[in-house]
Amino acid sequence: MRIQDIPSENRPRERMLKQGSDVLSDAELLAIILQKGTKEENVIDMANRLLSKYALESLTNLSLTELQEINGIGPAKAMQIKAVFELNKRVKAKPNGTVIKCAQDVFNYAQPKLANKDREHFMVILLDSKNKVIKDEIVSIGTLNSAIIHPREIFKLAIKESANAIILVHNHPSGDCMPSEEDKEITERLDEAAELLNITLLDSIVVGSDKYFSLKQSLQSFFHQQ
Repeated sequence: MRIQDIPSENRPRERMLKQGSDVLSDAELLAIILQKGTKEENVIDMANRLLSKYALESLTNLSLTELQEINGIGPAKAMQIKAVFELNKRVKAKPNGTVIKCAQDVFNYAQPKLANKDREHFMVILLDSKNKVIKDEIVSIGTLNSAIIHPREIFKLAIKESANAIILVHNHPSGDCMPSEEDKEITERLDEAAELLNITLLDSIVVGSDKYFSLKQSLQSFFHQQ
């Protein structure tokens, strides 16, 4: 099937324009990077083929020569792939530098990133030993009123980045920042997991339209004076 034969609303570029990049699959994002397929294979099928053979992490580590050995990948496509992964690597290498001292700081940092989202987005903020932000990442996108959380994704990221502490943040699209019972249960479960891994869970914060709720600070002051 040619890309022109796919309904326009299902094409990666059109979906990104209408819905944003975070709704696209890995294959769709890769298809946008590759831009074009071949006479035998459209770009979406090519992207799916690549990801079925190589995980994203493996694809990142392939050299230009190795990439060009893949059917359909010439010098131009190989360089596009390497350039994107190199930029991502450089961004990750630079600490954010923002210092988090209290829950209000978390709200000020996260609210602009989560504002106007029509589904729950679950963000983890990674901190060094001085409470400076190393990076943040959306680890789950849910429905209008819930997000599916996989602890392994959160802690795999924290371990990979050598984070000393983490802060969990998610939005409520309704604008109401009061936590649900599920929010409380998830926080307790993740707090127990963090303790086992010797990573400090500083807080879990629900972001509303203009307010926030700190699950940890509702019980005790969790941040130390800097």
